[in-house]
Amino acid sequence: MFWEESFGMQLEKFLRADQFIFDAPMSEYTTFKIGGTADVLIFPSSAEEVSKIFKLIEMFSLTCTVLGNGSNVLIRDKGIRGVVVKFTEKFFGDMRCEGEKIIACAGAELKSVADFAAENSLTGLEFACGIPGSIGGAIFMNAGAYGSEMKDIISSVKAVTRDGELVEFGRRDLDLSYRHSIFQENNCAICEVELLLRRGNVGEIKNKIAEFTAQRESKQPLNLPSAGSTFKRPEGNFAGTLIDKAGLKGLKIGGAMVSEKHAGFVVNAGDATAQDVLNLIEEVKRRVNETYGIELAPEVRIIGEE
Repeated sequence: MFWEESFGMQLEKFLRADQFIFDAPMSEYTTFKIGGTADVLIFPSSAEEVSKIFKLIEMFSLTCTVLGNGSNVLIRDKGIRGVVVKFTEKFFGDMRCEGEKIIACAGAELKSVADFAAENSLTGLEFACGIPGSIGGAIFMNAGAYGSEMKDIISSVKAVTRDGELVEFGRRDLDLSYRHSIFQENNCAICEVELLLRRGNVGEIKNKIAEFTAQRESKQPLNLPSAGSTFKRPEGNFAGTLIDKAGLKGLKIGGAMVSEKHAGFVVNAGDATAQDVLNLIEEVKRRVNETYGIELAPEVRIIGEE
C-alpha cells in the first residue's frame, strides 16, 4: 500500500526492527491460530512508545486495533486493515512489587503475574493463574474464574488515549461489571495495572494455584487451539451446560468444533477458518435458543474485515 513505506520509515525512528511487521499473519499471534493478515503489527515496549505510535497512526489517518495476548479474540479471514498494536510479555511484560501492590505492564501474562504475586507472599490473584491472557486484556474484559474477578483486586490503571495522552484511572473510574470495563468504550490502551493484594502464606498460595491449574487441565480442552470460553454466562445458567444438554458436544462445521471435553469451548480442530467458527457459533446459538429459549452471546471478541 502507498502509505506503508513512509509509515515504516517513521516507525524506524523510535522502534527496533523486531517491533513491527508488515503483512503479519494474525493466525500466528492468537491462541485460536486463526485469522488473515494485518497490514502492520506493532509490539510497543513502553507507554511512551504507545503514545508515539498513536500519534503516528493519527497523522496517517489509519485505523487501529489494540490486542493483548490474543486469547479472547477471533480474527476474521480477511484480516485487519490498518495497524494492530499488540501488548506481549516479551516486549512489555515487566512487573514489580511495592508492599502489598503488584504493578505490571499490560503485556505481562496472567500466569506470570500470579506466580510473581505468590513469590512475594501476596494472595488474591490465584484465580487468574489459568486464564490464558495478558493482564491488560484481563482488565479490558474484567476476566474472572472460580468466583473471583479482576475488579476484586484492581487498584488503578495507566493508559494512553488515541490522541497519545497518558492518563490514569482509579478503580471507581473503570466501570467494571461482568466481562466489561470502561476500556471497551473509551478506546484507551491499557499500559500499566496496579493490583492491591493481601499478605499470605507462600505455601498455601502455591497450593491454591496448583489446585486451580489441575482443575483447569482436567476440565478444559487445552490440547486444541481456542479463544477460551466462547459464550458469556447467561443469567441463572452456564453456557457450557446448556450446550451440552442440547447434545452439541462434538458438533463440527469445517475445522471448528464444539469441544467434546467442555461444551463451552469452540476449538480449532484442524485448519478451521474464522467463518467456520462464526457459522458454528450461530448454529449453537440457534439450537440452544430453540431448545431452551435462551439467547447466548459470544464472549470472544470478533475482529477484522468482513
